[in-house]
Amino acid sequence: MALEELGRYRIAGKLGEGAMGVVYRAFDPLLERIVAVKTIKLDFSPAEEDDFERRFFREAKSAARLNHPNIVTVYDAGKADAIAYIAMEFLEGRDLRQLMIKNQALPVARVVDIVGAVADGLAYAHENGVVHRDIKPANIMVLDNGGVKIADFGIAQIQTGTRTMSETIMGTS
Repeated sequence: MALEELGRYRIAGKLGEGAMGVVYRAFDPLLERIVAVKTIKLDFSPAEEDDFERRFFREAKSAARLNHPNIVTVYDAGKADAIAYIAMEFLEGRDLRQLMIKNQALPVARVVDIVGAVADGLAYAHENGVVHRDIKPANIMVLDNGGVKIADFGIAQIQTGTRTMSETIMGTS
């Protein structure tokens, strides 16, 4: 059965799927706008779920306080049944990984623009005490209007990270 609602969000369709969840296009009836809702299935033991929720909401708060033109804006985070979610700015465009797969090199000037935008976004986040932990082409959105935004800011470690012996969470490949 397809997901029709999640919290206050009305699901309009699936945008993508990852190892731990799905990203949906949704409508926020309260603010009357289209959003992207990233979900994470909560199939943990009770002790793991408490730890996950604590980290999840801490990271969502960190990401939500960032306000920069090169960082995806986080609007909301919540939990509905066995699904945690983050509602964020809906972007028209493709991730850099998709552009790289096309087997044609981007113009050097465009590459410089993309790298500069990512560096500006990361510098702003670092100035505000937030580290992404998972920069990769799949987390860089190149917008149809020419803009560039860093996605999965601050939540990448929660979604797909793995614990090391020192309890440090590492990013994905």
